[in-house]
Amino acid sequence: MSKHITPYFVLLNLLFVACDRTTPTLTPTAPNHISAARAPESQPTKKSAHLKLSTEMPRGHDANPAKIQTLLQSLEPPTPKVTLTEDQWKEKLTDKEFYILRKSGTERAFTGDLLGNKKEGIYTCAGCGSPLFSSHSKFKSGTGWPSFYQPIEAGRVEEEQDNTLGMSRVEVHCAKCGGHLGHVFTDGPDPTGLRYCINSESLNFTPLQP
Repeated sequence: MSKHITPYFVLLNLLFVACDRTTPTLTPTAPNHISAARAPESQPTKKSAHLKLSTEMPRGHDANPAKIQTLLQSLEPPTPKVTLTEDQWKEKLTDKEFYILRKSGTERAFTGDLLGNKKEGIYTCAGCGSPLFSSHSKFKSGTGWPSFYQPIEAGRVEEEQDNTLGMSRVEVHCAKCGGHLGHVFTDGPDPTGLRYCINSESLNFTPLQP
């Protein structure tokens, strides 16, 4: 009997070690399906308190920083706030955009149009057009959703504690219209160490003109 019992406990031991990972990985296997109850931002983070954005954002590495700044100045300012009724948002947005921006939904992993976008430009809110992220802070996280290590400038993105799904996370939303964007984690690259995990459907992209 011991010949059968020993491999069984060894297998249980191996399974426990494999599952006991406290540090989020940046290259998970692509899931076959993500339900509405399981968000892409559901990875745990060591920091449960709100992540405060610095008023002086780290410099990025755009090939054309001057053009990025010029494009930013031509886009919507972070204020005033945009306030619409639910019916007005439904009329303005697509069904997917409304689900994510106004109902805090989540798109399926590896399905977003902007996930593999490598062009230079600015990512704006699909709800109100406010600039949120620059191409310089976008990086390949392997999570299946567009990832950025910082917003384009302070004040464009706001944070809110999210204790849903039995975990403590930090939600990020557009400061201008309040649209849900995703969540921010502390497993990102330098210079901030942050990873803004954002739904493609919550963003539009404005490329730099040649």
